[in-house]
Amino acid sequence: MIRLVPKPDQDLKVWLTAMWADYRKQLLGTGFTSEEASQNIEQNETALFVDGAPNDDQRIFDVMDDETKVGSLWLATREERNAGEWYVYDIVIDEEFRGKGFGRSTMQVAEGYVTSQGGTRLALNVFGPNAVARGLYESLGYKTMNIGMRKDLV
Repeated sequence: MIRLVPKPDQDLKVWLTAMWADYRKQLLGTGFTSEEASQNIEQNETALFVDGAPNDDQRIFDVMDDETKVGSLWLATREERNAGEWYVYDIVIDEEFRGKGFGRSTMQVAEGYVTSQGGTRLALNVFGPNAVARGLYESLGYKTMNIGMRKDLV
């Protein structure tokens, strides 16, 4: 059974380093330049973390299957945009556990967590090339809000 456990403070720095590296890779994979990716990451770090510690509205969890850590989940409230809205900033199921239903279960547990905190909506962003994740979210009832596209001409 999947459960969310707050990520221990001593694990946050390692998680942040890996998470920002993966985010950078995803940005570059969608056509961002290295400079654009760096600016995006810097803006997010400044807005969401203070000296490497998450702001009060952030929730960073280890995803546990019984006593085995199978991934991580980063949620945050988005009250400033829409009352009751929460946001999935990052969900990662560790490679050896992928394809076993943990992503689906984690999202369902996340939805339960958000409603238990008074949330009424859960939003997320998924990069276009990530067809597996898009399929998962669509199968869970998430609706596409917009599609951004671009083409390099040089």
